[in-house]
Amino acid sequence: MSYDTSPSYPFPPHHQPQQPYQPYQSHPPHQPQHHSHPPQPPQPPHRPRHAAAGPPGDLRELRTAYRWQRRVATLTALGYFTLFLVLSATAPSLMTGEVADGLPLGLLLGLLQVPITCAAIALYEYTARRRVDPVAERIRKQAELDTRRAEARR
Repeated sequence: MSYDTSPSYPFPPHHQPQQPYQPYQSHPPHQPQHHSHPPQPPQPPHRPRHAAAGPPGDLRELRTAYRWQRRVATLTALGYFTLFLVLSATAPSLMTGEVADGLPLGLLLGLLQVPITCAAIALYEYTARRRVDPVAERIRKQAELDTRRAEARR
């Protein structure tokens, strides 16, 4: 039996010098108030702009479309299931009533949960193709175009 003597990781780990720990200050240092200048509100930290994400409206539109898609599909499936539970708890005589020869309404509604769930999945797919995918594709194409433009400038 032979043993591999090579190190498990061929390159030494990259160590960065650690920054000294700065303790949390619960109170800012006291600064004397000068009456000649009004106090300035604290400025928010500068956040770098992310490249190639498309205009903010596109991302907002994508988020809205995706949120609408999730809500419709979820409310379709959970709404029917909730209706079934509420009817089972509040109207047992209705649920035990027969729809056809020997088939109670509760059993029929319970069996309909499978096709309703499949319909919710189909609705999710339909709304994805109709509302979400076109917006995502437009953002993707814009990002690719922005990347090509940035590479051409180099």
